[in-house]
Amino acid sequence: MADRDVMLVTGGSRGIGAAIVRLAGQGRQVAFFYRSSRAEAEACVRAAAAEGVQATPIQADVSDEASLLRGFEAVDKLGTLRVLVNNAGVTGGRSRLEDVTAAQLDEVLRVNVAGAFLCAREAVRRMSPRRGGAGGCIVNISSGAAKSGSPNAWIHYAATKGAMDTMTLGLAREVAAEGIRVNAVRPGVIATDIHADRSPEQFEAMTRMIPQGRMGQPEEVARMVLWLASEQASYVTGGLFDVSGGL
Repeated sequence: MADRDVMLVTGGSRGIGAAIVRLAGQGRQVAFFYRSSRAEAEACVRAAAAEGVQATPIQADVSDEASLLRGFEAVDKLGTLRVLVNNAGVTGGRSRLEDVTAAQLDEVLRVNVAGAFLCAREAVRRMSPRRGGAGGCIVNISSGAAKSGSPNAWIHYAATKGAMDTMTLGLAREVAAEGIRVNAVRPGVIATDIHADRSPEQFEAMTRMIPQGRMGQPEEVARMVLWLASEQASYVTGGLFDVSGGL
C-alpha cells in the first residue's frame, strides 16, 4: 500500500463535490467516487490538475454496497484514507408528500442515508486505532433542508438530510476518543444543477428569501468543508455548520 494520505469525496464529479476536489490544495491526493458519467469525472480531473491537485476518479455507486466496497478497495491502493467527504446525494425528484412514490423514497434513502452510513462505516474501519488506523476526519454534506423541511418540494429529501445530521452528532461522540472528527456542512441555496428545473420567477423568489440576497456558489461550501478537514479545525467535532447566506 502506498504511504500517502488520501481524501475521498463521494459524488465528486460535479457541483459541490467537484468544487471540493478542485480546491483541495496543491499536492493533495484526492480520490472521488462518481456514479455514471466518465466525461464529467475526466473534466473534474482536468480542473483539479489545473489547481495542482492530483485527483483519481473511481466509479462507485454508494447505493450499492458491493460497488461501494470495490470503491474503497481502490482508494486503499492509493494510500491511507484520512478524510472522507460524504457528498453523494439525490433529491428523489420534486414532489409534494401526497405524491411521493415508494420508488422515490427507496432511491433517496439508499443514496442519502444508507450510502452515507456505509461510507462512514468504511472510513471508521480505516481510521480507528481500534483497527490499526491513525485517526481522521469525516465531513458530511447535509442541507439547509434538514431545518426547513422543504415543504411542497422535497420533504423526502429533507428527511434524509435530517438523518445525516443525527448520524453526524452520534458518530462524532462515538469516535472522538479514537482521533476521528465528524462534522456536517448544511448548504443553503447553491448555484448547482439541482435547481435547473426552476423558472426565472422561482429563482427570483428564492433569492428574495436569502438575507444576503444571492445564491451561494459551490466554492463557498467547499472552503468550509476543507477548513473542517484541516488541522485548523482540530478541536471541532459534532458540529452542524450552515453555509446559507443567513437562511
